[in-house]
Amino acid sequence: MDTRQLIVDTAQKMFGDFCDKQQLDAAETGVLPDSLWQAVVENGFDQLGTAASGTTPADMFAFIQECGRYAVPLPMAETLIANYWFGGQELSSIGEVADGAVVDVPWGRACGSVVAVDAAAGTVSKISQPQVVSQSANMAGEPRDIVALPQAVDATTLTPEDDPYAVLALTRASLMAGCLQTILDLGIQFATERNQFGRSISKFQAIQHSLAVVAAEVAAAKRSVDAGVDAMGDPRFVPEVAAAKARVGEAAGVVAEQVHQIHGAMGFTHEHRLHHYTRRVWSWRDEWGGEFYWQARLGSHLAQLGADAVWGYIATRN
Repeated sequence: MDTRQLIVDTAQKMFGDFCDKQQLDAAETGVLPDSLWQAVVENGFDQLGTAASGTTPADMFAFIQECGRYAVPLPMAETLIANYWFGGQELSSIGEVADGAVVDVPWGRACGSVVAVDAAAGTVSKISQPQVVSQSANMAGEPRDIVALPQAVDATTLTPEDDPYAVLALTRASLMAGCLQTILDLGIQFATERNQFGRSISKFQAIQHSLAVVAAEVAAAKRSVDAGVDAMGDPRFVPEVAAAKARVGEAAGVVAEQVHQIHGAMGFTHEHRLHHYTRRVWSWRDEWGGEFYWQARLGSHLAQLGADAVWGYIATRN
């Protein structure tokens, strides 16, 4: 068994034990699952992607995708990226610099440090002992806080191939791809178990068609994320992320709509698990750039290549 598969299998076992509906409901009230965080640290998953861990950034993103699949109520993507950039062993988060503060910081209230991303300058800055200005949440009930930006903070400029905004967009695309897989699984499970007119609704052609559409969208989302991860450190990184974030965002709308229709009224109840996942993909699709933003960036890049070079760029890895 290779390292990545071992990471994925272990993550699935760990998250399967911890991330039940009760835990997800509690997280929406602002309760950080300390026991889950301790399990992550004990397994060394908080260091994935760092040179000292012996793992690669691709291993890290495979783990992030599993976090999305189980709707892990921790700022795991942010902690991993912060450690990848700066090192460290504490729960960390990341937000964007706007209006003199760091905004939309996941679980900022519970983190020992926060990384501020200045998208315009292409810089990142680590803030120790962050001061939370206000607390809020996204559509999924996940904490999104505003943190004060110190006047004197050391900024690190990353290379264009490591564009911080694109890296964070790729984390959202990875989380969404994993989450979309769970939404598909829930749709298949419900269609198989739900009986109507004396037979499982999975036998109806309309339901089969909906599930086929959803499966195709999930497959396309995962493949686009794989392409983005494969391009890390390459001049193609930002365009590949642009394609991935836009494609996964489009898939989120189709998948959530179709699977909610399959569930009928049951899928809209708080007692059912489906909403934990659909509300997350709806929220994540707008974080670190929505479809329109990344489509515009990709279109601008292709336009600059010129008409004669576009096909070669799309069809090859050069």
